[in-house]
Amino acid sequence: MGGLEVWSSGMDPDFVVTTQGAVPAAEVTRAVRGLGRILRRHGLDGPVRVRLRWPGAEDGPTLVQVSVRALGKAIRVQVAGPGRFATTFALERLDLRLGCEPEVASRPWPDPARPVLAVVSEPREIVRRKDCRLRVATAANAALVLDAMDYDAHLYTDADTGTDAVVCWSGPLGARCRRQYRDAVPALLEDEAAERLCLGGLPYLFFTDPGTRRGRLLYRRFDGDLTLVAAIGSDERPRDRGLQPRVLSATCVRRTQTEALTEWFAEGVIADR
Repeated sequence: MGGLEVWSSGMDPDFVVTTQGAVPAAEVTRAVRGLGRILRRHGLDGPVRVRLRWPGAEDGPTLVQVSVRALGKAIRVQVAGPGRFATTFALERLDLRLGCEPEVASRPWPDPARPVLAVVSEPREIVRRKDCRLRVATAANAALVLDAMDYDAHLYTDADTGTDAVVCWSGPLGARCRRQYRDAVPALLEDEAAERLCLGGLPYLFFTDPGTRRGRLLYRRFDGDLTLVAAIGSDERPRDRGLQPRVLSATCVRRTQTEALTEWFAEGVIADR
């Protein structure tokens, strides 16, 4: 698979598309134009982050992520699907999310747009680690973040108990909360957690680090490898990213911006879930 490339609007540097693999230039333009129509329909004018990852194999899925801000809140959708259909599905998903009230969940459950990640496999490698200062929230508010950011599981600090917790999509009823010490959350080393997740056919695993006693979330990526989210700090809060709105343009030109891409990954604007 090819390296990362960053495309931005010739008029607006805050409308950015990151591509990986042999993404056709016409697909970048199609995604930008489709997003422009959706944002205008909902009265938004940016900023926008889009990620298109084209498969290395002919039968592999295309991954599409779109991140925007609406009413001061971050909203993200993520879809994996065949070829150009993934872009179409992602645009439809974003349009649905933006059409809902901010405090109303938009995702159906079970979610037909989400590929099955609960598969039994040999232990896979942890290819990405994210150290986060967790937000303190109630389970209800954490569930809204779960929906708005299109996560399968979300790690946070529970406001009621003061312990780390996870809200996740699980079972026939939808969102479910699990808290340290109140629920059966195991204490595991990283390799033990990876083995339990893969051999047990789990899409994600919430566990406690034996050394720090903080919560960790291990989850399976769409490519089958693993990402580890670890809680750090105590009373700190994530900094407000403060993205400012700009004017939207549908014309894109290719540019090199490795430093900006690194910053977006570090800030979590683009999350490789």
